Amino acid sequence: MHSIEGKDYIASLPFQVANVWPTKYGLLFERSASSHEVPPGSPREPLPTMFSMLHPLDEITPLVCKSGSLFGSSRVQYVVDHAMKIVFLNTDPSIVMTYDAVQNVHSVWTLRRVKSEEENVVLKFSEQGGTPQNVATSSSLTAHLRSLSKGDSPVTSPFQNYSSIHSQSRSTSSPSLHSRSPSISNMAALSRAHSPALGVHSFSGVQRFNISSHNQSPKRHSISHSPNSNSNGSFLAPETEPIVPELCIDHLWTETITNIREKNSQASKVFITSDLCGQKFLCFLVESQLQLRCVKFQESNDKTQLIFGSVTNIPAKDAAPVEKIDTMLVLEGSGNLVLYTGVVRVGKVFIPGLPAPSLTMSNTMPRPSTPLDGVSTPKPLSKLLGSLDEVVLLSPVPELRDSSKLHDSLYNEDCTFQQLGTYIHSIRDPVHNRVTLELSNGSMVRITIPEIATSELVQTCLQAIKFILPKEIAVQMLVKWYNVHSAPGGPSYHSEWNLFVTCLMNMMGYNTDRLAWTRNFDFEGSLSPVIAPKKARPSETGSDDDWEYLLNSDYHQNVESHLLNRSLCLSPSEASQMKDEDFSQNLSLDSSTLLFTHIPAIFFVLHLVYEELKLNTLMGEGICSLVELLVQLARDLKLGPYVDHYYRDYPTLVRTTGQVCTIDPGQTGFMHHPSFFTSEPPSIYQWVSSCLKGEGMPPYPYLPGICERSRLVVLSIALYILGDESLVSDESSQYLTRITIAPQKLQVEQEENRFSFRHSTSVSSLAERLVVWMTNVGFTLRDLETLPFGIALPIRDAIYHCREQPASDWPEAVCLLIGRQDLSKQACEGNLPKGKSSVTQVLSSDVPSGTETEEEDDGMNDMNHEVMSLIWSEDLRVQDVRRLLQSAHPVRVNVVQYPELSDHEFIEEKENRLLQLCQRTMALPVGRGMFTLFSYHPVPTEPLPIPKLNLTGRAPPRNTTVDLNSGNIDVPPNMTSWASFHNGVAAGLKIAPASQIDSAWIVYNKPKHAELANEYAGFLMALGLNGHLTKLATLNIHDYLTKGHEMTSIGLLLGVSAAKLGTMDMSITRLLSIHIPALLPPTSTELDVPHNVQVAAVVGIGLVYQGTAHRHTAEVLLAEIGRPPGPEMEYCTDRESYSLAAGLALGMVCLGHGSNLIGMSDLNVPEQLYQYMVGGHRRFQTGMHREKHKSPSYQIKEGDTINVDVTCPGATLALAMIYLKTNNRSIADWLRAPDTMYLLDFVKPEFLLLRTLARCLILWDDILPNSKWVDSNVPQIIRENSISLSEIELPCSEDLNLETLSQAHVYIIAGACLSLGFRFAGSENLSAFNCLHKFAKDFMTYLSAPNASVTGPHNLETCLSVVLLSLAMVMAGSGNLKVLQLCRFLHMKTGGEMNYGFHLAHHMALGLLFLGGGRYSLSTSNSSIAALLCALYPHFPAHSTDNRYHLQALRHLYVLAAEPRLLVPVDVDTNTPCYALLEVTYKGTQWYEQTKEELMAPTLLPELHLLKQIKVKGPRYWELLIDLSKGTQHLKSILSKDGVLYVKLRAGQLSYKEDPMGWQSLLAQTVANRNSEARAFKPETISAFTSDPALLSFAEYFCKPTVNMGQKQEILDLFSSVLYECVTQETPEMLPAYIAMDQAIRRLGRREMSETSELWQIKLVLEFFSSRSHQERLQNHPKRGLFMNSEFLPVVKCTIDNTLDQWLQVGGDMCVHAYLSGQPLEESQLSMLACFLVYHSVPAPQHLPPIGLEGSTSFAELLFKFKQLKMPVRALLRLAPLLLGNPQPMVM
Repeated sequence: MHSIEGKDYIASLPFQVANVWPTKYGLLFERSASSHEVPPGSPREPLPTMFSMLHPLDEITPLVCKSGSLFGSSRVQYVVDHAMKIVFLNTDPSIVMTYDAVQNVHSVWTLRRVKSEEENVVLKFSEQGGTPQNVATSSSLTAHLRSLSKGDSPVTSPFQNYSSIHSQSRSTSSPSLHSRSPSISNMAALSRAHSPALGVHSFSGVQRFNISSHNQSPKRHSISHSPNSNSNGSFLAPETEPIVPELCIDHLWTETITNIREKNSQASKVFITSDLCGQKFLCFLVESQLQLRCVKFQESNDKTQLIFGSVTNIPAKDAAPVEKIDTMLVLEGSGNLVLYTGVVRVGKVFIPGLPAPSLTMSNTMPRPSTPLDGVSTPKPLSKLLGSLDEVVLLSPVPELRDSSKLHDSLYNEDCTFQQLGTYIHSIRDPVHNRVTLELSNGSMVRITIPEIATSELVQTCLQAIKFILPKEIAVQMLVKWYNVHSAPGGPSYHSEWNLFVTCLMNMMGYNTDRLAWTRNFDFEGSLSPVIAPKKARPSETGSDDDWEYLLNSDYHQNVESHLLNRSLCLSPSEASQMKDEDFSQNLSLDSSTLLFTHIPAIFFVLHLVYEELKLNTLMGEGICSLVELLVQLARDLKLGPYVDHYYRDYPTLVRTTGQVCTIDPGQTGFMHHPSFFTSEPPSIYQWVSSCLKGEGMPPYPYLPGICERSRLVVLSIALYILGDESLVSDESSQYLTRITIAPQKLQVEQEENRFSFRHSTSVSSLAERLVVWMTNVGFTLRDLETLPFGIALPIRDAIYHCREQPASDWPEAVCLLIGRQDLSKQACEGNLPKGKSSVTQVLSSDVPSGTETEEEDDGMNDMNHEVMSLIWSEDLRVQDVRRLLQSAHPVRVNVVQYPELSDHEFIEEKENRLLQLCQRTMALPVGRGMFTLFSYHPVPTEPLPIPKLNLTGRAPPRNTTVDLNSGNIDVPPNMTSWASFHNGVAAGLKIAPASQIDSAWIVYNKPKHAELANEYAGFLMALGLNGHLTKLATLNIHDYLTKGHEMTSIGLLLGVSAAKLGTMDMSITRLLSIHIPALLPPTSTELDVPHNVQVAAVVGIGLVYQGTAHRHTAEVLLAEIGRPPGPEMEYCTDRESYSLAAGLALGMVCLGHGSNLIGMSDLNVPEQLYQYMVGGHRRFQTGMHREKHKSPSYQIKEGDTINVDVTCPGATLALAMIYLKTNNRSIADWLRAPDTMYLLDFVKPEFLLLRTLARCLILWDDILPNSKWVDSNVPQIIRENSISLSEIELPCSEDLNLETLSQAHVYIIAGACLSLGFRFAGSENLSAFNCLHKFAKDFMTYLSAPNASVTGPHNLETCLSVVLLSLAMVMAGSGNLKVLQLCRFLHMKTGGEMNYGFHLAHHMALGLLFLGGGRYSLSTSNSSIAALLCALYPHFPAHSTDNRYHLQALRHLYVLAAEPRLLVPVDVDTNTPCYALLEVTYKGTQWYEQTKEELMAPTLLPELHLLKQIKVKGPRYWELLIDLSKGTQHLKSILSKDGVLYVKLRAGQLSYKEDPMGWQSLLAQTVANRNSEARAFKPETISAFTSDPALLSFAEYFCKPTVNMGQKQEILDLFSSVLYECVTQETPEMLPAYIAMDQAIRRLGRREMSETSELWQIKLVLEFFSSRSHQERLQNHPKRGLFMNSEFLPVVKCTIDNTLDQWLQVGGDMCVHAYLSGQPLEESQLSMLACFLVYHSVPAPQHLPPIGLEGSTSFAELLFKFKQLKMPVRALLRLAPLLLGNPQPMVM
């Protein structure tokens, strides 16, 4: 089985499968009936025949069937009938069609999940009173299946044939059958997540009957774990457990049973098709009877079930659905191909080159002249593909156009088809609108059925008409249209419209040949196709067959049957008489036609389509064509207002007079005037205009699904201008009326989906409401660009407002609409599943290949150099760090050979020097791991490259190799084992947590050589730290641990625990407990676990139980801190590290719980710890382990007191972690450094460091970042008497031990510094940095001071290392230069006291400083501090194998404290990282008020819990606000995806890299010369300021001056200034609007306006800017610049006024007068008049007051009369002279 995700599974089934069907839920299997089915006498219940499997790892379960009986009670049972076969299964709707072989009927069922009551009926048979027989049945079914699974099937079993296969499968899988360990029974659940083919055999369907995946019965648990269930005979308990069914088929319909049913009438082909009106049919082909049976079905009103209708039989040999055009192709028995829609016959399909069956009978070859292309046959199907060996024909469509080619190509090349008796044998592979025909000679032809309509205009009109007509008439109309449209040699794209008009008007009863404007339509030479058949093409010889062909044609029958008989029940002879009368009448309409009664309805919907098309600037041509049709209809229906409306839109197209067809007044009564018909033409422009002026308007009518734009525009204007917010959430709106003829379910459904407004996004203002709503409706930028500019202006205004300050949580689509690609890309990246997504590709720069390949790989090649070069742009510090941390190249051994040295001694000298240097080399990998943390996504097909640890040297001058293995000097054994472990960890930590890694890859990395095992151990630990080890299969973990390799166990245990941090995971706990004797029962066998592994396991327990305060664990760990040495020398070596580990683990378990340790008061944890810390009498061991500690150790004599040297560090740190940040004074006082000399002598100085650290961590809030606070931790006695290290002579004092004092002094200071480091970890706090830097410098000077020996250089080095580490913690990830200098200085010191441990500390500091290549920083959360305490424990190993005080592997736990905090702005246009200014707002705390800080990103952010919000600041980039008060999730996801924050440059700005000071930006340049803005702006410079290719080319072609411009100079200046305006105002999208307005005004000035739509747009723009809502918005946000230039609009307005007023003066007034009084007009003035009427909103003549125009005497009276017409005063002023009869106009 294959799943969509690409996994494949194998499951074996206990029967043979006859058929498999994919369903919505899973797979459906039919069991094949075996030959010896149980004889009827047998008592056995029949077994189910159909099974379902919902997931490859689930059980198969029998299918339940619910069949309705006559009396309404339904029966529920398993499907057991062998006669029932599935013939068809569909997913949407989810139905199954079956065939009953006994009764020979088909049934349809719905497939769904089982309801619980049905499940109970099948399982319990409760309804029938539980007769014993039924009980037997159910259990026998399960028993039967079970018996199979044991392979001892009885002889009578129907599965006889299966048992042989079965026994083989058992032999392979027997172990798993017999020993079902508890873990295996959980495998089904497990392996869903893991790789599919995990344990194929253990699942072989056989026993999957025992491992049921349902936990319905509580019995299961006891079975699967019962110890005896592994013997073969004991499957008794499960016998009775039933299998729970999952799917059910519910009976819907069965065909009626006829008497003459043949035996095998099973359907051979079933499909669902829908007709042109969207009614659905289930069709099934019964080949034996050559019938296609079609059943109509539809959803019930409540959408819960399907209702089936009656059956229609269509004679057919084969059939296939043509989905694209809602039809189906039927092959009749005679060999004809016929097209049907639903059950209505459309017409025959004729394929050139395939002889028509009727013709092949009579004449073997059709003569070329025969016009096979009669009207009836649909278009030659445009692609003809022969079988493979044939010449593929050219598409015949173009050839039919040109009759000269016709003879050559079509009929001669096709002779291949014409062998005698070739006919179509079957139809197959329907896709979209293409099907394949199989011919009888074996060749195949692929054909394309033509579409209903190719031009968008015709499609829309057809849709609208179809919507408004009753279904039957609609189907007839579409069938007629399809026949006309698809006649062979059908129309080209352009003439399709003409054909449509002619066809439509004919169906309405027009005679298009007599109508002037349709008569001259050019159909490429043909006449009106409905009335006159196409002229046969000229040919030399005519033939009688031609006429016969026409008479037999479908069309001839169509005319006789369809139109007249259906509608008028006329006989054919009457029809012909009527036609003759028709021709004699003078242009009247034929009322008997199909669509005559529906003319008003059709006219109205076409008018709405016309208004809809006005909202799409791309449909200009279509509108002009549509207007002609509408005008004709409007005139004939005598609708004056409509004619006037069209005239105003297209003055040049619409003459005021025209040819009118009379409609017989007697017939008008038959016309059906629908209820929604309005005498006033609905106009979308007028509606918007009234809205903007604030006048009321009637609701606008719209057609659901067709006039979507109108609806959108109306609602968005209502929302944005009228501010009505309810309309978005309500379904019905007061602004729209839906036009419906009958409730059409389909549309209703879409409506509901469309209207749902999701409130999830935060929306504050109307603009945001609008934008969010529009995207939810699916409105995009492309739609916006095709809206006319006046209509789009309010929407663009809203977008402009939103673009300034968008919310960070808007979905992607909204951000795209408002033009913030930065946000939309962020949103879409957020939803991407993170593989190596595009983010990392953005940020991973290719390493120059040449340099790296020659060198050895040093493990640092995969760093992201592009980002690092932005963070540290001034210098090469990153290269320096790489040089310091690389351990793959030989070191330079520089030893001078003195003359007295012999050669042999010299070699020894060199090797000793190398040994010193190697101490450093071996310490480097830990630091390197920090530097390269999470920087690499491995390729799953290649192993991870681990750079090799190079411990050789090169001696100058001859570059000879120096090697440690020469045997000249003693090298410590196993010296490199830990170094290579660290090397493996460093390599593994490169892998980013987001990488895709699986168990197989981890195992695949296992090295071949044993000496690399340590590296692999480290690699495993690293995988645990970055969370990938959870993917490693349990089996493999077990493998690794049984090998007994110490390092591997350490790495694995720590890795697994880190991956399961704080989860209390049981399986891991078991794993760890095996390695900790204290957690095993006292009677268990003593396991010999290496000491270091025990340490690792103890820390592991701490990690897994971190923060849980788990009582038992805490009790055991508390005892383990003081674990005494055993009698047989066990637990005697390295006891310190074990005790420390137990302390750290205890601290982690109770982390930060302080005094609220629930249920542990009897353990006295703090008191016990205090005792461990200061010593005292050992308490008697309680608990189960006291047996072990009865006899004391024979070697180590500790007596009965606690050995403080062992237990103190662990206890101190445990106290610190338990009371972390609790500010508990009483506990802190226990940890105060002793202040008398006597007490000081009792404490090891280095324990003072730990105590001070612990005390400060408890008093977290008291830590202050200054040296005064650091000194305050030193007790007075030390401060007064401690030597200042610079003095030469020592003050002598008898009772003071100076050495103790000075050591105590430095250690306490170091402890305080370390606590400072913890407190300010990752904060880059300046005062903390200065304070620590001062102490670091001080320690450096102490080291070289003459009296350093008093303190001891080792102690000073330790303290220096601690201070350096704390410095690095504060500056983690920042790459601070001063700290880097300190590290570099210490890197160079290799002799003397500098041992492996100090190098380790220094390079860890260096690594922390550049943590993760500057992408990571440290967190100060409790768990981070715990991890850092383990990693930075201030006692460093003395040599590379030293684990006495602290296990080296724990140094890597710093990973658990690292968190990604680097924010990298990425320019969304160029997709490269860039600089951007951030404003970070901190929340107020007890130390400071709420403050803002400006940072230049890419930068490390402070810890997120301290922040309130982050904002990308202008002026260069678009503002972007991330509000953290709502939750940090959004920002965290950004940071974890490499911190990529997409930003977008504003127009006219350069990035900070190109223009650091901001002196080159567009705005800066023009400040100097404000006066001549437009001239100062040179178009050439634009490329620097915008990357928009459209703007660049505009500047290139329209704004560049050329020689002798003359007249054009002015236009050029205008364009330049408009471009400047758009770029600086951030509104490049307004450029087209500006230019369109300018062009329109110029055209008006030249009196060349042929259509007034642009004038309408200008009018809408002006009205928008003067609208009330816009004015209010400006008052609220005065700082937002006007959206269009404030100087441009008045000029526009003024120019238009002037032009129209001039026209009035030169005779326009007469024209207006004539129009208003209804007199004929001059042709020449028409267009200007229309402009005047539109611009001044003059009402139509029939609206003017009936009193008459002349009656008025004064202007006031006019005002009063015109008040209700809502005509603006300025327009009235211009009309007043005409109406009052004054000679002089009153133009203001």
